[in-house]
Amino acid sequence: MKIAIAVVAVLVVAGLVVLAALSSTPVIAVDPPVKAIGAATPVKVEVTDPYGVRRITATVEQNGARYAVFDQHAPARRISFMRLREAPHVVTIPVGKSKAPALHDGKARVVIEAQSNDFLGRTVTAGYDVDVVLEPPRLVVDGAQHYINQGGAELVTFTVSGDWAEAGVKVGPYTFRSFALPGRPANERFSLFAFNWDLPVDTVPRVYARNAAGTEAIGHFWYKVFPKPFRTRDLEINDAFLDKVVNQIDPSGTGDLLTRFLHINRDLRKQNNQTLSDLRLKTEERVLWNGLFLQLANSQVESHFADVRSYIYQGKKVDQQVHLGYDLAVTQHTPVVAANDGRVLWASDLGIYGNCIVLDHGYGLQSIYGHLSQIDVKPGDMVKKGQSMGRSGSTGLAGGDHLHFSMQVDGVQINPVEWFDAHWIHDRILSKLAPGAVPSKP
Repeated sequence: MKIAIAVVAVLVVAGLVVLAALSSTPVIAVDPPVKAIGAATPVKVEVTDPYGVRRITATVEQNGARYAVFDQHAPARRISFMRLREAPHVVTIPVGKSKAPALHDGKARVVIEAQSNDFLGRTVTAGYDVDVVLEPPRLVVDGAQHYINQGGAELVTFTVSGDWAEAGVKVGPYTFRSFALPGRPANERFSLFAFNWDLPVDTVPRVYARNAAGTEAIGHFWYKVFPKPFRTRDLEINDAFLDKVVNQIDPSGTGDLLTRFLHINRDLRKQNNQTLSDLRLKTEERVLWNGLFLQLANSQVESHFADVRSYIYQGKKVDQQVHLGYDLAVTQHTPVVAANDGRVLWASDLGIYGNCIVLDHGYGLQSIYGHLSQIDVKPGDMVKKGQSMGRSGSTGLAGGDHLHFSMQVDGVQINPVEWFDAHWIHDRILSKLAPGAVPSKP
């Protein structure tokens, strides 16, 4: 009997040792990092543990006081946990004064605690130093009439006060930065924004301001959107075209020509457009342009902005993409001139655009020149309106010699035709940047 009891005891001890050895330690991650909290700042917490999470708590510490703001439990699994493998547990916790009324502006610390749901139930703690920001931002938006062309651009001015960290304009899924009005205090601002071609015309553009804790104010302004028709067209492609463009753009690729072309037309197009969009981050915070923008002289328009193209191969539609620019043709290797004064941001190959130049004209306004056969400028060069920068060609995704010309506002490509009109530029843009063109202070 004593031997049996001893064996059982050994087995029990061995089992407990195994259960303890199998127990894990949870890992806490907060993404995005929390740096400030306000009334109810959402804090996204991810706890990774293969056996799940028994408990998650959140507290805020300030000046020696500790405030509980979140406590979530799950049934304990001390033995059965071994059969489980759980995905990371994600929870968004509202942290701030709404949960801890005694909080005030100043420094604080958010503490997240998580317990593993296994035999040992190990607990880990993660702390994050934060600023408590309780004052919301406030906005006063201009009283001007804003006439917006679908696919075009517009400018709104506003004054922001209170506690704020960023401000700009939201149009559907697109967000546009703001800049301080020239010669004015930093809180007197403007945003040059686009109304993208594919947005419903009833999309409402709004000014926003947000503080570091995520509290947001929204401002409205008078506007009218003019719908614009955009063409649809079939584009016949054949083996000769595929052989030319595919082997030029992707000379080391494998697979049949059509498959490689579709990869270029879809995936590489998306990557190249993202590269163009990211150049907005290199803009200068000043007006570099002077007057109207130039269209390539004596050019014939072969494709328009936002043409919806269906690619037809051997009688079947194989793809559809949107052409975000103008295709302008004159003669082979015609000089390509700067549409306006600006600084060269890009002067190199860019996939479907071939040899490409991008000019920055300030405040997020940029022009794009594609398919060039020759580039005569380099990044950092300052160029003047009408200055030759290279020559047209058929590099990239081009069937023949022409210039692909486009413009973008804070990374969103727009119809450039407005910028060929000096009156439009003065009335819709420059007049609002003039001294005194600012709404009243709150």
